[in-house]
Amino acid sequence: MNYGIINYEVIGDGTPVLIIHGWGISKLTMKGAFEPIFKEVPGYRRYYIDLPGMGASEHGNVRNSDDILELLHEFAADVIREPFMIIGQSYGGLLARGFVNKFPEMLSKIILLVPCIIPGEKQGRVEPLTVMEKDDALLNFLSKEERDSFMLMNVVLTKEVWERYEKYLMPALASADWDFLNNVLEGSFSFNPDDLEEPCQIPCLIIAAKQDTEVGYKDQFDLMEKYTNATYIAVEKAGHNLQIEQPEIFKGVVKSWLNSHDL
Repeated sequence: MNYGIINYEVIGDGTPVLIIHGWGISKLTMKGAFEPIFKEVPGYRRYYIDLPGMGASEHGNVRNSDDILELLHEFAADVIREPFMIIGQSYGGLLARGFVNKFPEMLSKIILLVPCIIPGEKQGRVEPLTVMEKDDALLNFLSKEERDSFMLMNVVLTKEVWERYEKYLMPALASADWDFLNNVLEGSFSFNPDDLEEPCQIPCLIIAAKQDTEVGYKDQFDLMEKYTNATYIAVEKAGHNLQIEQPEIFKGVVKSWLNSHDL
C-alpha cells in the first residue's frame, strides 16, 4: 500500500498530531475546527490529511477501512515516526479506534469528535432531526441546493453557522469522489475495533452531540467501558457538525482537556 496517495499538510512544531476527518469531507473541515484551538495551545505539530477519495487524495487500490488503516499506519510510521496524538471525527473516529486496537503503542492521546461507533448510514442509537434554532430569512435567501445541503443534518440554522458551513463543509463535500465512496469503499473493518485485549488507558476525550442524527451520542458513552481514561461530553443544541454549531463550547472543551493532559 502506497501512502503517497495521501495529500497532507503539516502546521506547527512540537508533539505530533494526526488529524483524520469524516466520510466525504476533507482536511479543510478539520483545519477550520482545530486551527483556532492550536493557535492558542502551542506545542503541537499538526498533520492534516485527506483520506483516500476525499479532498485532494487519490483512492488508488483502497477498497475498505482495513486498507485505509494500513495506509495511515504506513504514513505514521514513515512520516511522523514517533508517538502521536490522534484526532478522529465521525468516520475518522472509527479509524482512530482501529489504531487503538492494532497499534496502541503509537498513540499518546486520543480525541474522538462525534465518532462513528457502528459503521453504516445512521446506525446505532441516532437522534431524529430536531431543528433547535433557525433563521427563516436566511433559509429563504439560500438557493434550493444550498438550503437542502445546509438542512440535511444541521440543527442550528443561523447566519453564523451557515457562513462556517459554506466555508468549511461545502467545498470539502464537493471535492469528494462520491462514486468511489458510494459504490466502492466499504466503511466497516474486518474486525471490531472496540474488541480490546485489555482496556485502553490512553488519555481520551470523547465529544458527542445531543441532536446528532448520524451517529447519536449514547453509543459513544458506552466507549468509556473500554476507554477507562476517557472524558466524555455531550453538547446540547448541536448536531453532527458540532464544531460549527457550538464553536465556543467545542473550543473551550478541547483547550481545557489539552491543557490538563499536557505531555
